[in-house]
Amino acid sequence: MFARDLMTPDPFTVTPSDSIQRAAEVMRNVDVGCLPVVHDPKGRVLVGMITDRDIVVRCVAAGHGAGCTVAAHMTTPPLRTVPPDASALDVIEQMEEGNVRRIAVLNSDNRVVGIIAQRRVAAPERTSAPVAR
Repeated sequence: MFARDLMTPDPFTVTPSDSIQRAAEVMRNVDVGCLPVVHDPKGRVLVGMITDRDIVVRCVAAGHGAGCTVAAHMTTPPLRTVPPDASALDVIEQMEEGNVRRIAVLNSDNRVVGIIAQRRVAAPERTSAPVAR
């Protein structure tokens, strides 16, 4: 099994200038806990990741408002990523080494083509991927 078999293709994204509130709304609306951050939604070059935990710990718990930008609270490079042809073992190793539960899948142009959640690796045959756009 490869990353392309485990990933949710074409995930929703946000930009660094989007508000934390917008990121949280997208996460709520599409039922995900992490969004790739890209400078341009059409170009989809990864510049960071924002998770529900980032929002809670780095923004809300620190007393910041919902109007903060994603850039202020996202995880920035170096990021753990894999190519679509990475083996499931490679995906697991990258997640373990980076201590992350979600990992972006990038094509050869460093564009986001998918995202893999830990639950997809743990039980790929029993877990359906969330709807992406």
